[in-house]
Amino acid sequence: AGALRQPASDSVAFLLGRPRAQQLFVRASGRAHERLINVLENKTGAGISTGNGIVTLNLGELVGQLGNDLGLPDAALARIPPGAGQITVLRSDQLGLAQKGVQAIRFLSVWLLILVLALFALAVYLAHGRRRETLRTIAWAFVFVGFLVLTARRLGGSYVSDSLAGPQYKDAAEHVWLAMSSILGQIGRETIIYGVAGLLAVALMGPGATATSVRRWLAPVLNTRPAVVWGVSAFAFLLLVAWGGLLALRTWWETLILAGLLAVGVQALRRQTLKEFPDAELGTGPAP
Repeated sequence: AGALRQPASDSVAFLLGRPRAQQLFVRASGRAHERLINVLENKTGAGISTGNGIVTLNLGELVGQLGNDLGLPDAALARIPPGAGQITVLRSDQLGLAQKGVQAIRFLSVWLLILVLALFALAVYLAHGRRRETLRTIAWAFVFVGFLVLTARRLGGSYVSDSLAGPQYKDAAEHVWLAMSSILGQIGRETIIYGVAGLLAVALMGPGATATSVRRWLAPVLNTRPAVVWGVSAFAFLLLVAWGGLLALRTWWETLILAGLLAVGVQALRRQTLKEFPDAELGTGPAP
């Protein structure tokens, strides 16, 4: 047994690196992940039960496959206990606290976001005479927070790979961290995108020569063809929704918020061009 231990360990390590064995593990862990989410969200059905409050990762199929690849006889494989390869992910004494934590996170993630956006809107509304400067400050805050989130994700990955994993597992730990925190990275990048879009909008509404020239060029359409302006804006937004590359477009209420912000921006631009260039008409060219 001692002589066979090292060759068997080397064989298992080799077999686990094969695509078929990795696919078995991915399939088993995917099912366990789906069931874990359903239990944490207190959902039942489709084979999910929170009665005993236990979620397991079943690697029995992988154990059997490894036995076949190692050349174990069928009689030996038949003696493998039914529970071999089952890893308990969550027990009943952890279930209540885990479910409450998930509910709290989901509640706070929605209402804190709504509260922050409402406070930003209130700040802009109250900043009479300085609304453009307030919008610029808010846009820079989005850019700063986005970079802060990306930095925290990078530093967290370095901590996981350097402190929590052994030297031989650093690369694997870093890849696991990047996969688990991918949504955090997407949030950081999208926050920066929103901030940059806000800065561009503020610049377009500013008193600079370039911004004034752009508004003068757009004024004939904005002033005399509102249906075209709103139609093009709606079509562009629908294309963005159909693309679905932004996290904010995956829930109906966040999609409505983005649509409302776009409508407010278009209306503000129309009001400004009507005020600055009231005589602009199509076919006459920009005013000198």
